[in-house]
Amino acid sequence: MFYTRIPVPKSTGFSPENLNKATKYFPLVGIIVGGVGAMSFLAAYQLFSVYIAILISIVTMILLTGAFHEDAFADFCDGYGGGYSKEKILAIMKDSLIGTYGTVGLILLLLAKLLLIAEFNPSQIPLILIIAHALSRVNPVILIFTSKYIGDENTSKSKPIGQKSSTTTLIIALLFGMLPLVLISPLIIPFLIFVQAIIFIYFRHFIQKQTGGYTGDVLGALQQLSEVGFYLTYLIVSQLR
Repeated sequence: MFYTRIPVPKSTGFSPENLNKATKYFPLVGIIVGGVGAMSFLAAYQLFSVYIAILISIVTMILLTGAFHEDAFADFCDGYGGGYSKEKILAIMKDSLIGTYGTVGLILLLLAKLLLIAEFNPSQIPLILIIAHALSRVNPVILIFTSKYIGDENTSKSKPIGQKSSTTTLIIALLFGMLPLVLISPLIIPFLIFVQAIIFIYFRHFIQKQTGGYTGDVLGALQQLSEVGFYLTYLIVSQLR
């Protein structure tokens, strides 16, 4: 209900408590989003070139999530790129307008996804999309558990936001994020996890130094960077084997 545009029954309702509990399913949502992207790629590849099929797949996943994470990445680039203090960074990220940093960052992000995914064998792409979207959503969950929320929910564009819950939530999220990895070579998995950990450590150090914690935009940006990092790592390791 919060992470995608997939219709849910009106009777579901909403509460901050339920959103915190739903954090454990964030990587599972990634499996769903990646799965839809995989199906759209397979369908489009029957009619178009691999580049157009990938583009259609990316657009489909963006529509499915309502550009949730891409918007967050653009705000993150604007805020941390143009802000010189914690207060200024947070104020810029709350602004609904997109600036130069956000525009350039978003263009490079989408271009990186298109070009990196196109390097894979087309038969691998559906599985790659599912794994990437599941695993890349683990880092934001870990960040929630290792950092503090610094946004103002009363003025946040993306309110509400999941916050720290039980250790069980973290464990379940890890399981959902790691589950698709069983479908690839065990020799590649350690490298993927290592790079994801490096991305997390550096990213967390950066935001802690700049603002002392996370916001919804920060979580979305981390997911996007982790996703691109996955594609790049998988390509490099596959070519070295």
